[in-house]
Amino acid sequence: MDNRNSPAVYILANNHNTVIYIGMTHSLSVRIRQHKEKLVPGFTKRYNVDKLVYYEYHTDIRDAIGREKQLKAGSRKRKIELIESMNPDWKDLYSDIV
Repeated sequence: MDNRNSPAVYILANNHNTVIYIGMTHSLSVRIRQHKEKLVPGFTKRYNVDKLVYYEYHTDIRDAIGREKQLKAGSRKRKIELIESMNPDWKDLYSDIV
């Protein structure tokens, strides 16, 4: 299945993995490129948060929105556990989605 235009929830980190950002988008590759090119004003641009460390696709936008809210409400420990379940080395996964 081609997920490029599916709703997605994603987690970004800075280069030192000390800052985490959770977002939701309709087009993951486009949105991450925008973060990398610093086209998104605000938190991610200010704190240089542009390394894709986790993502999940959804078939329904309402599910993605609900999941984003769930992740944002969770503890930092739970977020780190989720990231490391998919990406134990905290590598930039951007090349996996383009």
